[in-house]
Amino acid sequence: MIVRRAPGRPTEARVQLAHGIRRAALGYGGIKPLKREGDGGTPIGCLPVRRVLYRADRVPRPRVPFPVRPIRADDGWCDDPGDRNYNRPVRCPYGQSTETMMRADALYDVVLVLGYNDRPRVRGRGSAIFVHLARPGYTPTEGCIAFSYKDLRAVLAQLRAGGGFLVQP
Repeated sequence: MIVRRAPGRPTEARVQLAHGIRRAALGYGGIKPLKREGDGGTPIGCLPVRRVLYRADRVPRPRVPFPVRPIRADDGWCDDPGDRNYNRPVRCPYGQSTETMMRADALYDVVLVLGYNDRPRVRGRGSAIFVHLARPGYTPTEGCIAFSYKDLRAVLAQLRAGGGFLVQP
């Protein structure tokens, strides 16, 4: 799937799927060739899907060729560059800066964890780059790629083993 910035809209993308183009929100920093922690950028590059997380209390289990796991109440993601678990899942409560995965809103009802800055991890290069659900009006993300639920279901249907997202400038 190819992700390109929408003309004249640095925080919005058009994503090429096998059967059409879908709208998506990008990070508030736009597409970045040199992503840094906290810059709000969506990183350029080939971002493979590593696993899929979902809210079992809200949506059905996605059928995809990747590891799938329900989100638990204590799931978090460490985004503190100084912590040994930087850019890794953690259990909450956690002593460092952590993103809670079980959110009150619907943004993380389905989450594709993308392979960015994970093999190897470089402190400060950016963490928690996900594909998730978009806010109303496709307002910008913290650096993730976000779709409507309908379009994310189309993305899930197209996923193949070894697949991912090619983010282009």
